[in-house]
Parts: sequence; C-alpha cells; structure tokens
Amino acid sequence: MAGLLSDTFMDQLESWIGTGPKIFTMLYKITRDGCDPTTFHQKCDNQAPTVTVLYNQQDSVYGGYVSSHWNSNNAWIQDANAFLFQLKYSGSNKYTKFPINDKTYTLFGGLSNGPTFGQGHDLFTFRNTIYSSGGYFALNGHMNFKSYNNQDVTADQVNNGTMNVTELEVYSVTDGQRKKTPTPPPQPWRKTPDWNERFLEKLTEDIVSFKPSGELGQSDVRILMLGPVGTGKSSFYNTINSVFKGRISQRAPCGVAPQGITIAYTPFDVILCSGSKLNFRLCDTRGIQLTQEFDMVECNYLLEGNIPEFYEFNPLAPISPDNPGFVQQPKLSEKIHCVLFVIDGATVNDIPPKLVKKINSFQRIVNRKGIPQAVLLTKVDLVCLEVASKISNVFTSKKIESSVDKVSGLLGLPRNNIFPVKNYENEMELDDNISILALLALRQLLHFAEDYIENLQVKTSALKLSSQRLAKGDNSEKSSDFVKE
Repeated sequence: MAGLLSDTFMDQLESWIGTGPKIFTMLYKITRDGCDPTTFHQKCDNQAPTVTVLYNQQDSVYGGYVSSHWNSNNAWIQDANAFLFQLKYSGSNKYTKFPINDKTYTLFGGLSNGPTFGQGHDLFTFRNTIYSSGGYFALNGHMNFKSYNNQDVTADQVNNGTMNVTELEVYSVTDGQRKKTPTPPPQPWRKTPDWNERFLEKLTEDIVSFKPSGELGQSDVRILMLGPVGTGKSSFYNTINSVFKGRISQRAPCGVAPQGITIAYTPFDVILCSGSKLNFRLCDTRGIQLTQEFDMVECNYLLEGNIPEFYEFNPLAPISPDNPGFVQQPKLSEKIHCVLFVIDGATVNDIPPKLVKKINSFQRIVNRKGIPQAVLLTKVDLVCLEVASKISNVFTSKKIESSVDKVSGLLGLPRNNIFPVKNYENEMELDDNISILALLALRQLLHFAEDYIENLQVKTSALKLSSQRLAKGDNSEKSSDFVKE
C-alpha cells in the first residue's frame, strides 16, 4: 500500500531537515497496520530518523520529524533537531516549521502511546488501540504547543481543532537520492485540438466561410460588445482584424480615458486582403460606467436595430423615435444577433456588485428576446503567470478556470459561453497562440448567432403557417355562410 506523502511535501521536509537529499520509506500506516501502540513501536523503534504524518478529513496535513530513535522505555527522549510541521491546511498548501524550544521534552517513548511530541503534549497522537469508525480514526490525543515554537500559529490552525484523522503514517528518513514519481501533465479543463499552424488555418477557414442562412435575407450577423470602460472591447475587434489583415491593426481607437475612448455605436466589419468582407460585424459601444445608469429603453433600441450607425450616446439625452436618423423599421440585418459581455479577467474577483447588477438588468432584456449571450474574459495573461509565459496554457490553468467559474456564477451563463482571450496590445508581430485563442472565441460567437437566426426562421415559418390557416378558416366560414343563405 503506497504512502500519501507527495514528492512536493518530501521536498519541503528535505529542505527543513537541511542535510541533503532523502529517501522516505514507510514503516507504519494505521489503515494498513492498525492504530495500535504496540504495532507502532514494533515497526518504528530504533529506526531514526523518522517523520510522522497525520491527514484529516478537512484536508490538512501535519506531523513531526525526529532524528532520535523512538523507544518503549516510558521516558523522555532528547533531540535538538526535532521539529513539528504543517504542510497543508484546509485544502491549501501551507508550509510552517515549528522548531523545538526545550529539547529536554522532545519526545516521549511511552509503551502505551503512539508518536508523542513535547511536554504537555505538543502533539500527542493516541493511547491504546483506536479503531476506525465512519471512515476515520478518532484519536484520543491532542495538540497543545508548549515545548515547540508555535510561530504564532494555534493548534486549531494546524489540525482544525480535531484529532479525527483519515490516516497516520511514519516514514524512516535516510540519506539518498529518491526516485520521484513523474508529474502527470495537467489535464485541460476545456479540450481543443493541438494548437499548431494547421489548427489556426482551420479556424480561419471556418470563419471566412461563415455565412448566415439566406432564408431571411441575412447578409451578415451583428455581435454587440458591451462591458465596462477599459476591458478591451475595441482591442478585441483590433485583434480579430489583425489576424485577417496579417499584421497588427488598430482600426478601432484604443487607449485609456476616464469616460472611455468609444462613445458611438460603431459596427466594425473585417475585410480580407482580397478586399472581400466577412459576414459578421463586431459592434462597439460606449463602455458601462458605475456612475451612469442604463437607459433600458435605449438598450432595447440598440438590440432592435433602431439606433443608427455611428450614433453618439449621450447619457443626459437618450435617443428617442423623434431623433434624426432613428431607424423606425430596422431590417433583421440591422438588429443584434449575439451579445458579448467583455470583462477584465484580472479584476474578476473585485467586480463591484453594482456593475453586476447593471449587467444583469441588461441580460433580462436580452433573455426576453432570446438573443444568445457570451462573455469575453480578457487580459488572461495578467491572471496567471503560466499563461503569460505561454498562452496555450490557458485551458490547463486553474486560475483561469476559477475566473471562468466565477463569471459563470455572476452572470448565470454556462461555462462554455465564457471565452478567455488575450488581445494584441504590446505585440508588434502576430502570435499564432494569441490568434488561435481569439478565433476560437469568434467562431463560437458566430455559431451562437447562427443558432439564433435558425430559431427566428422557425418562428417566422410558424407564424406564416398560422396566418395561412387563419386565412383559410375565414374563407371557409364565408363559404358556409353563402351556402346557408
């Protein structure tokens, strides 16, 4: 039966012991050998140095190291090199070493005791035989720092205030280079094909060939980008445009300003080097500000296509049907087919509740219209150092996954509607990994818009059929009346 002490924890213990590489060999394990003092002493006496490790139900790991021998003489054992330690607390690694203060009372070799450290005792594991119950051992010992320096940590902050453990192990510690268990590669929390030039070409081809269904007379789809000032709405358009331009492009003005750079409703298209336009538009808008309220009527106009292109928003005078240029009867192609909320990934844990409330209020309008929604999680390189060093690590990063989970909960959207990206901001040349991440998001947004248009087609067909049936019903009634007369 293998031990639970990981290579990472062994490395930390090696560092604390401070005398070079060590080999850890399991001597005693209560789930295998029983929680019994006699068995402990049979297996561990005269085996110094040793490490005792306890694991509890709260996912904390702690214990003690001794360079002296355990014995059964019912007497104190001195050891100036001994220390207690914690390696994990409530699921998070926490490395704390508690050195011995009074070596006179380092260990107690009690015949009826399991591993016992310090006077008082600092760490007393168990006395007599303990049987497992309910998946754990209710040890009858305790923790009470006295002979060891507690480093301003209480016993409860080490063992969670309980001596109930799921495992207790004792290892002999000998000099030598141990063979470490190979670390398995991290498993992606979102699977994608291998990131390479061919995958980039495939994404590019899929987006270039995208064309909405022609049954409703659609030429392209519109994706509305909405988010706080400075989150990277305009930069995302520039990133997409750069990919298809084959160079860094900045058609959409970017920069830092208190009120944001974008003040107008601007549908940006993407033009290939050949001169042909792609069949979608990324629609930029004024950034959301905490100090300004949403005008829900204006938001509705925006979704319905009533607001003219390049209209400059004025929070003090929202647009109305009386405004020059107001689109009274917008075409389907002028309406919004997908809403993309853009959020700064580096500030996910500090999003003001008032901002979330504003976005949620806008979501209610979007939901009533059945328009698909997604989130662009920008600046992922600032969230995780591993991603900053290599963008393709984005879907194995636990920090990015945690940010996705957080946004999913705040906005009530599925996790696969949330797309991490890094925009082109500091780069002077294109980077395949940055481009792949952006195109992955864009391709899915186009799929969402396509699904929405298909739903509209189904509704339109159903309404048309219903109208035809009503018309036939009216004619039948008129014919019946004529016959009666």
